[in-house]
Amino acid sequence: MLYHVRVGGRDFQVELRPGGVWVDGEAVEVDLAHVGGTPVRSLLLDGASYWFVASRCGPGEWDLHVGGRRLRAEVVDERTRVIREMTAVAAGPAGPTPVRAPMPGMVVRVEVAEGDGVRAGQGVVIIEAMKMENELCAEGAGVVVGVRVREGQAVEKDQILVDIEPAEEAAD
Repeated sequence: MLYHVRVGGRDFQVELRPGGVWVDGEAVEVDLAHVGGTPVRSLLLDGASYWFVASRCGPGEWDLHVGGRRLRAEVVDERTRVIREMTAVAAGPAGPTPVRAPMPGMVVRVEVAEGDGVRAGQGVVIIEAMKMENELCAEGAGVVVGVRVREGQAVEKDQILVDIEPAEEAAD
């Protein structure tokens, strides 16, 4: 299984294979243990030992406290990365467009309300599809002018979930 990991602004590819673990294509010796009943983890990585505290702060997102430093970590599998690329913010000056479901699923959480301002890349709806949660983001900055779904609602591919207009149009 291939994972894309970002820790402290650095990107890594971590692959779990039957024969071991590879980080950025190199085999590493690793042992990760959870200290029961606590958020403390023990990591043995190529002979070096690390203790850290890990707290989940969202789907695939972790707060890590290591040696007095706080780091943010994001871990996504290859499938999730591809889905995010399909729903990612397009480059260029294009304005916001309605947020649509990229596949059939179930609305887990609506993160905005009518009248809210949003920035490009901001999460607005989380849907569950094929037992995975997927955050759908605004393509551009604007104002939410309509929320067409509610938590627990089933949605179809390409269904409009949230309407967003550029801020100046929404003010008219």
